Amino acid sequence: MYDIVILGGGSGGYACALRASQLGLSVVLIEQDKLGGTCLHRGCIPTKALLHAAEVADTAREGEAIGVHSTFNGIDMTKVNEYKDGVIGRLYKGLQGLVKSREITYVEGTGRLVAPNAVEVAGVRYEGKNVVLATGSFARSLPGLEISGRIMTSDQALTMDYVPKSAIILGGGVIGVEFASVWKSFGVDVTIVEGLPRLVPAEDESVSKTMERAYRKRGINFKTGVRFQSATQDDKGVTITLESGESISAELLLVAVGRGPRTEGLGYEEQGVAMDRGFVLANERLATNVPGVFAVGDIVPGLQLAHRGFQQGVFVAEEIGGLKPAAIDESGIPRVTYSEPEIASIGYTETQAKEKFGDIESYEYNLGGNGKSQILGTTGFIKLIRKKSDGVIVGVHMIGARVGELIGEAQVIYNWEGTAEDVAPLVHAHPTQNEALGEAFMALSGKPLHAHA
Repeated sequence: MYDIVILGGGSGGYACALRASQLGLSVVLIEQDKLGGTCLHRGCIPTKALLHAAEVADTAREGEAIGVHSTFNGIDMTKVNEYKDGVIGRLYKGLQGLVKSREITYVEGTGRLVAPNAVEVAGVRYEGKNVVLATGSFARSLPGLEISGRIMTSDQALTMDYVPKSAIILGGGVIGVEFASVWKSFGVDVTIVEGLPRLVPAEDESVSKTMERAYRKRGINFKTGVRFQSATQDDKGVTITLESGESISAELLLVAVGRGPRTEGLGYEEQGVAMDRGFVLANERLATNVPGVFAVGDIVPGLQLAHRGFQQGVFVAEEIGGLKPAAIDESGIPRVTYSEPEIASIGYTETQAKEKFGDIESYEYNLGGNGKSQILGTTGFIKLIRKKSDGVIVGVHMIGARVGELIGEAQVIYNWEGTAEDVAPLVHAHPTQNEALGEAFMALSGKPLHAHA
């Protein structure tokens, strides 16, 4: 009998296996597809590779504006895909090497929970003192909307060998705006359709407004507060109809309406694991209602982020190993949308902060006052939110080119319950965008320099 049987080799599952092996626990890791899961093969890594290609395309276009003789002559998707697949391949090989170097039993095949302490793969039963469910997620569609041909999810979009002339993107969340950003840079006529009132609706409202202005300037079309009704396709394209009666046509339709938990048919409910709409319910220690059964990653309600699953995997390994780790604060998990402009945030939005804490104070520092942002030609802002009662920072929200690289410091400030007075004396290197974070905290502490009070 193993100490831990892990079902799923994505970010949460493999992190749990690696950490558990460090702690001297015996581990079996079961994966039906490829080690690394959605993030490595069909999510984070391939999409960010495409976004980098898009950034290079934009750089080529914009060279003349800064005296560099560069021209944009088009996109060779065969070479873009070779580059993308090369990045994936190197990371995949490295991850395989890590798992092989540890005393981890790795099993390829589809596993099913057949008892509270056992997973079966191709007739072979693997028993453990603990079981960790980490089966990840899949790209959702909408009722009656079949994924086929010119109607696709991100799974199919990531393997396309051509650049379409036009595309409709159903969904204005993270996946939708990232693909819109890539395709616009590649020369595609893009229209986003979002049922909620604004793009990136999970972000702070001020960030959404700035994002919408930036997308209008880039020529990315979008319709918000409108609901999808139906879609038809032929050999020339796709036409969607909205509930308002309006129709939109394009060469293809990307369905980016979120991801669902991959739990169906895996035996969870049969073994008594509490579920809600396909998600596995777990407490703050990531334990399910069945003793010895834990759940991590996208199957647990909350943010569907690879780094959340990764940290949860580490947490569960340490929990089983008896280290009693501190519970993970969901609001303390950094969030980044890798579009152009980028969005990065942590903690509460202004609306959420008002609801939870009552009296709050917010401050926005415009990137127009930051030297490196001027060099990069980006606009945007850094927004800080603090409680009035004790000055503790409860939210940091940023939008602008490359601001995702600033989320590390913001994460430390939020998770260590920092105040403006704690951060303002810290020295931020010049000229960096990181300075903008320092300036924002100086202003909030009552001593604005490169900003108007």
